[in-house]
Amino acid sequence: MRAFADLLDALIYTRSRNAKLRLIGEYLKSTPDPDRGWAMAALTGSLDLPAIKPALVRALIEERVDPVLYRMSRDFVGDSAETIALLWPEPITPPDTSEPLTLAQVIDILGSISKSDAPAMLASMLDRLEADERFALLKLAMGALRAGVSARLAKTGLAQAFDLDVEAVEEVWHGLAPPYPTLFGWAEGTHTQPTAQNVPVFRPFMLAHPLEETQVSLQDYAAEWKWDGIRVQLVHVAGQTRLYSRAGDDITHSFPEVAASFQAAGVLDGELLVKGDAQGGEAGSFNALQQRLGRKVVSAKMLSEYPAFVRLYDILFDGADDLRALGWTERRARLETFAVQLDAERFDVSAVIDAKDFAELEE
Repeated sequence: MRAFADLLDALIYTRSRNAKLRLIGEYLKSTPDPDRGWAMAALTGSLDLPAIKPALVRALIEERVDPVLYRMSRDFVGDSAETIALLWPEPITPPDTSEPLTLAQVIDILGSISKSDAPAMLASMLDRLEADERFALLKLAMGALRAGVSARLAKTGLAQAFDLDVEAVEEVWHGLAPPYPTLFGWAEGTHTQPTAQNVPVFRPFMLAHPLEETQVSLQDYAAEWKWDGIRVQLVHVAGQTRLYSRAGDDITHSFPEVAASFQAAGVLDGELLVKGDAQGGEAGSFNALQQRLGRKVVSAKMLSEYPAFVRLYDILFDGADDLRALGWTERRARLETFAVQLDAERFDVSAVIDAKDFAELEE
């Protein structure tokens, strides 16, 4: 737990991206399994722990210090976990610290703890830790790490530390589970590279970039409308469907009607929108889409008022056929053929704008 607390503290107070990458890499190379795997899960938001409610933690500290002092301190510090970590008093009976708590032990306890046992177990762990370790524990327990590290940054730190291709790491990530023994075995050369076969994994997007050339012919390009939604990737393989955001986050639960309608084996790239007329083309405003984002449970009313659909840009896989090495023209033809079998209420293909030059395109 000591090493993870040091890493978290350093990441929070480091603004440089390169410095964060170095910190993550050094931690992963110097920390043994399974702690480093659990740390990666925490940094990438892949931990699936029943979060301990802030009210429970607040009750614990108010049993041990003056409630008014705690509230005043909380207002001054601005963060509950940091305030409690600093105020937590030394126990009357010193705990046995001959065997320091590991991150893996903490994760195991938090993952299996019952609601009735949570107060005593959490207090017992807090008694055994130093202030910065308590802070890390509370952040894990309450499910809000907020270390200024995105999932992509953490994966990049891993890739750089072990001389891996970050795109290859992204390719297999969603097919692996914490604490990632296979991933680290591959990184250290003791295991073959994991495969994504028969697993609905996320694959990195090809992002749009502005044209830098001053003299270009529109005949060398295809033009499409820019829609104000969010970029998504739809994956269906081995009977499983996933919907991923641009960052690789699994947002299937927020748009169940879209996932349920995508039952053809393949991987598609598109723009997630809601029905409406704000943008034309039957697309509602981004504000309307925001009503659906981040929801773990979507009500029938929400599904009715903000029905979602995907405007398709590209196809990466057609069944088991990997199309990524093909040119855009060939992929576009495959996409149009593939889309015929999809539910027209949930999917359509982004139209190509017919214009002979940029002047006509501007009109």
